[in-house]
Amino acid sequence: MPKQVKDALSAVTVRQIRTPGRYADGNGLYLVVTDTGARMWQWRGTVRGRRCELGMGSVTFLSLKEAREIARIWRRIAHEGGDPREHRDRQKGERLTFAEAAERCWSDRIDGKLRSARSSAVWLNALRTYAYPTFAQRTINAITVADIKAVLAPIWLDKPETARKVRQRLRTIFDWARASGHLDGLNPTEGVDLALPRQTDTKRHFAALPWKELPVLWPRVEAAAGMGAIALQFVILTAARTGEVRGAVWSEIDLDAEVWQVPAERMKAGKPHRVPLSGPALALLQALRPLARSPEDLVFPSARPRRPLSDMTLSAVLKRLRVPATVHGFRSTFRDWAEDETAYRHEVKEAALAHVVKNRAEAAYRRTDLFEKRRALMRDWASFVIGTEAGLARATAAVA
Repeated sequence: MPKQVKDALSAVTVRQIRTPGRYADGNGLYLVVTDTGARMWQWRGTVRGRRCELGMGSVTFLSLKEAREIARIWRRIAHEGGDPREHRDRQKGERLTFAEAAERCWSDRIDGKLRSARSSAVWLNALRTYAYPTFAQRTINAITVADIKAVLAPIWLDKPETARKVRQRLRTIFDWARASGHLDGLNPTEGVDLALPRQTDTKRHFAALPWKELPVLWPRVEAAAGMGAIALQFVILTAARTGEVRGAVWSEIDLDAEVWQVPAERMKAGKPHRVPLSGPALALLQALRPLARSPEDLVFPSARPRRPLSDMTLSAVLKRLRVPATVHGFRSTFRDWAEDETAYRHEVKEAALAHVVKNRAEAAYRRTDLFEKRRALMRDWASFVIGTEAGLARATAAVA
């Protein structure tokens, strides 16, 4: 963590501080900003001869004035030989169990936040299956790294992907408990990997068509019958995710501005995304426009009223054409082509795929979605896909 700040805090600085670190105020009170951006109050002091750290709760729910008063009381209790933890627990009137913490964390941070109710339910059900049998009724403060290992070890090698998801959800729950003032000290999931064997499974990638083969395949996709084939063409031309395409409605499409604006709730990253529409992509949309009666009608309707196409509908097109690739794999095809055959900057290619900027410093300074550069990139991609030499010539001559 960055160096500790010794000056007393103010309400203004508390609102403004975002850099990870521990910021001192006095009487053992600290503002702690984690690497994930969570901001919480913490008290540090000596309790019966031993150093002690106690969480107070989130800055969202506890003001600086309130935190100072609690710190003053706890410091006096410790000075008189008492234990601030006992005082805190009496004040709360409870000792939170893991099951209670999991349910509250799920309600606060997960339920209604994921893209579907099913995903939300699965998040909690995995914990009920693997973690609850071990320590559902244990108090959140009593759970140790060894307990976390006991949950993960039986599935760590047999079900590695599931084990990693359970570990991440456990980490989220303990982070929530610490920020809410229910957990003292470190998150017990930290370092548990060191006590588990190395996982040997490798991340599976979606089968992708080599980019040089796409112009040969394109006429066959164009000739295929059905709405699934049309949607597949749009997926390829926009390099979008299949769910984003299948759920597209006409209110998101601006044919005059040649842009498709996908709202945040339909994006994987939870942020709105503008997709520049190339000439061939616009031609597909213009041919479909007469089918729509309302701005909220699906762009690619299925046979069932107001129900989107299934993912299997698009996959079935590739199966009929005997293409050994997945629909999602065309995003990789696009990325490989852009890397091998164009001079567009890395961030332009990543923005075209709506990838999240993982570097926090870079993300903080990113003030543009590089839309016009992406428009040129997608125009060149469409020209390559439909087999024109002009597209490849423009792409290879592109400059940053």
